[in-house]
Amino acid sequence: MASNEVTKKLQQVVKHRNCAGCGACVLFSNETSKMVRTPSGPIPDFENASFEEAALNICPGIGINYPELYEHHYGGQPLSYLHGEIKKVRVGFSGSPDIRKNGASGGVITSVSKYLLKKGMVDGVVCVQQGIPEPRDASVIIARTDKAIELAMQSVYIPVSVLDILSSFKPNENYAMVCLPEQSAALRKLQQMGHPAAKQVKYLLGPYTGTALYPAAIDAFLRSRRVPRKEKVTQLKWREGEWPGYLEIKTDSGKILQSKKIYYNFLIPFYVTHTSLRSMDFVNEFADLSVGDAWSPKYEAERKGFAVFVTRSEEMEAIVQEMIKKGFLEAEKQPLEKSIAMHGHMLDFKKRGGYIRNRMRAFFGHPVPDYGYKPVGIAVSRKLTELVISSVFLLAGNRVARFFMTLIPEKVMGPAFDFMRLKWKNISKPAKRKGLNSYKIERT
Repeated sequence: MASNEVTKKLQQVVKHRNCAGCGACVLFSNETSKMVRTPSGPIPDFENASFEEAALNICPGIGINYPELYEHHYGGQPLSYLHGEIKKVRVGFSGSPDIRKNGASGGVITSVSKYLLKKGMVDGVVCVQQGIPEPRDASVIIARTDKAIELAMQSVYIPVSVLDILSSFKPNENYAMVCLPEQSAALRKLQQMGHPAAKQVKYLLGPYTGTALYPAAIDAFLRSRRVPRKEKVTQLKWREGEWPGYLEIKTDSGKILQSKKIYYNFLIPFYVTHTSLRSMDFVNEFADLSVGDAWSPKYEAERKGFAVFVTRSEEMEAIVQEMIKKGFLEAEKQPLEKSIAMHGHMLDFKKRGGYIRNRMRAFFGHPVPDYGYKPVGIAVSRKLTELVISSVFLLAGNRVARFFMTLIPEKVMGPAFDFMRLKWKNISKPAKRKGLNSYKIERT
């Protein structure tokens, strides 16, 4: 395929808001393109760019065939597409009290990253750090010290291109990499294709990923708190303080704005990324270690960081066992059914909701990612529930709704949204949980 045709196809991915902003495509641009920041997240620069056809094969916005990738990477299909390949499921946290307190999801990814570096298993850890190049931005870095890893241990809820950093890898070095689900799948596809830099990634660590926000959500939050546009943000942390944390923004006038995580979630219907709505991977199925918050009354009552984490390779399982033995991690085995119950709402949102939303878009003639499979046996009640959910996202995502949202003070909007969220969760739970434990797929 001619380069200009490839470029046109990639432009269509961006135009139809299917771009995940992962940065994989620019690896095949012969350095004619790079990822650029926009209010809607990172996208490739198409001006004077020339892309190879291989860029289409690894694009999550076009779609990566999960069944085929499972066969190549794991040697077969998982027992269930609900949770993916599993060696062991645990609940636990970092053995370091400071990392547990200040890190996301109990600091598990941070502790594993530091351990891999300390043991010389990797020469660097690719991760995302908030505050680079500006306080409200986030960028990918290669951490080569414990301090650098710790600076990147908080959650980041805006899209960041990660895979484009592969072009900066030094020959003969090994790396660990922290990736979101779409980035993990694209990286595994790159490895399947024999990409030299991708093969230097020896360990893939991945957070569970439900919803992310476009960078414009930060502006909206500031307006809802009546912060003048001329004030500059000097620091932003998405999950400061004790678990589950709060959004904290500091400005050059001395203001310190704080909002509980459950409250600033009101931004989600208005600024949720389209990748969040199109993706069908919540538990980071191609990471060696997948980590998410342990949402259950038992752990939430303690208000300390607990994580549910899954090993997906024998080597990572051995590393985790060693870390537990030496006290770097505190953990206990978790029945799979309990871990599914902790995240049943979001598993359904991705695994069935993502498919239904994609089919609705396709019905109206819009291109959507193709993952190579579809769930079977979705009840009519679940489809009707998704119609309500998608209508909310559609109505809330337009400029008028976003404008009126900023007129309502955050101290009103946050609690009101949390109240409505919990009410809706209870109402929709029967439809969203029905048949989830027996989730099955059909290859397409």
